[in-house]
Amino acid sequence: MDNFLDHMPVLSRGRHRNPKRGACFMELASYLAGERWSDHPACTHPLLAALARLVNDNTGDESRAKLVQLVPSIIGLASDDLRVDARIALRCATTALPVAAAERQLALAVSVLAAEEMLARLDGTPSGTLSERSRRAMEEVPHAAEQARRFSRAARITDKGFRRYAAPNAVQLAVVGVVQACIPDPDALLRTLLEETITDCDALIRGQESETSAVAPPVHA
Repeated sequence: MDNFLDHMPVLSRGRHRNPKRGACFMELASYLAGERWSDHPACTHPLLAALARLVNDNTGDESRAKLVQLVPSIIGLASDDLRVDARIALRCATTALPVAAAERQLALAVSVLAAEEMLARLDGTPSGTLSERSRRAMEEVPHAAEQARRFSRAARITDKGFRRYAAPNAVQLAVVGVVQACIPDPDALLRTLLEETITDCDALIRGQESETSAVAPPVHA
């Protein structure tokens, strides 16, 4: 494995014209997946790919080199299920909310509630119910949480609006919130965020694939 990695493009910030000039996280994914060289490959959910690019570009050089090991795990995680967008947004917002600066907490708290509301709508569960992780994150910032609840009661986002605006904004806000947070090692938290989001997506997408494959097609005599 080490000899194989020695011949891989080196991870660095931004886009690259070809592997000889280096690679960002998603360009390396496209390379390993056998796709056309791109930082927007078809092998990965667009929002998960956006998070990977943001983590790649906002991580220091030494820490970025360690991200290479995560690249294979992101390949094949593609789905058009809005639950995937919601899970990604929720993981990002709940990770950043407890550590983000005060001026970012309201937007992140709103992102938590929007993602939870979207999941409730898609799963047919009661509106306003928070997961344990979301509840703990909101309790860390009670003032922002209360403001977010008042704001969210007056707004109802559409599925299209969530996918196009709310979910990507949650990811962007979360990464910036972690990068600018007063914590000892933001790079480590960014890596953890990406790892846990990949795990979330894998469980959801692979789980759906397993359920689909478990339904045997009808046999015609």
